[in-house]
Amino acid sequence: MVSGGLDVSWLVVFTGQAELNKVGYKKAYLHSQKKFDAIHKLTKEFAPDKIEMALTAEDVVRIHDSGKKAAMIGVENAYPIGEDLNRIEEFYNKGARYMSLAHNGHNQFADSHSGEKEGVWLHNGLSESGRKAVEEMNRLGIMIDLSHPSKEANIQTIMLSKAPVIASHSSARSLSDVSRNLDDEVLLMIKENGGVVQTVAVGTFLNSDKFNAFIEASRPVLEEIATELDATFLTIDEIGQLTGEEAHQAYINYEKIMKLSEERTLEIAKKHPKVSVSDLVDHIDYMVNLIGIDHVGISSDFDGGGGIVGWMDASESFNVTYELVKRGYTKEEIEKLWGGNLLRVMREVELVSKELN
Repeated sequence: MVSGGLDVSWLVVFTGQAELNKVGYKKAYLHSQKKFDAIHKLTKEFAPDKIEMALTAEDVVRIHDSGKKAAMIGVENAYPIGEDLNRIEEFYNKGARYMSLAHNGHNQFADSHSGEKEGVWLHNGLSESGRKAVEEMNRLGIMIDLSHPSKEANIQTIMLSKAPVIASHSSARSLSDVSRNLDDEVLLMIKENGGVVQTVAVGTFLNSDKFNAFIEASRPVLEEIATELDATFLTIDEIGQLTGEEAHQAYINYEKIMKLSEERTLEIAKKHPKVSVSDLVDHIDYMVNLIGIDHVGISSDFDGGGGIVGWMDASESFNVTYELVKRGYTKEEIEKLWGGNLLRVMREVELVSKELN
């Protein structure tokens, strides 16, 4: 973060999808608490002189002005909430400031984008509990994240929400046809809602054809490296079918394999170019043209499959800014993309919460 000039990091309480029963909910809840605790340990014990927890948009400004880095907490998958909606407030009190109702796999609150593959849905959008969860997040001041639920669940969420929503890490489906991306209809609804879409640096989400061509050509090398690590090479799509800690470990293995493969795949990359920062900014260009500069942002999804040529970790964050400058974006526009728009949404979500309370 220091070397890349990154001021704020969203640290994620992620829990993979498992069984919709009391045993599954309890296990997921306990798992989520370990992640909350780990994030707080970073800011309170490991590096309190360098990074501080931010709970509001104004906290972000204050912490930045003090010279420290800021940490914020997002929750990917509301599954650990179980059947007790009071836990949403518990998560808020632990620092959660955005939450997605579902992840990869349908849960008790909403259908997931992953149902699109087979066309099988559990709720045809949101469940009744999901609708109540939207109301509760509005009341508390938690941003609602649309990056993993199904299109129908997202449409219903936007229509129900009294506050702007976000897509914490999604790109444009018109440029890369994968179920995790948002089509023009949903993008335009987010604009009307006043929300923001954080374009994400995941290769297959940015250019699936280019990404898949490189992976296919490199597979023997990638599998060889996986064997050296005593692991199995899985593509992002394959990892998306996993659940729980198995999925988490697979993402970690994937990023290790891709990092180690950089030198060994140089010749392959000449014939089959990797997805790069240029592809990321193509999506920013597209969405800015479609929904306006005030509704677009930037995200990495490091440790969740993110990492592209030019932006493999936080230390390379300036390369994104450099590409934006080359394309003619102004300082003010770049400030909006790099967090200004998200801070605006946070402030509006906080205001709606105060009004509802």
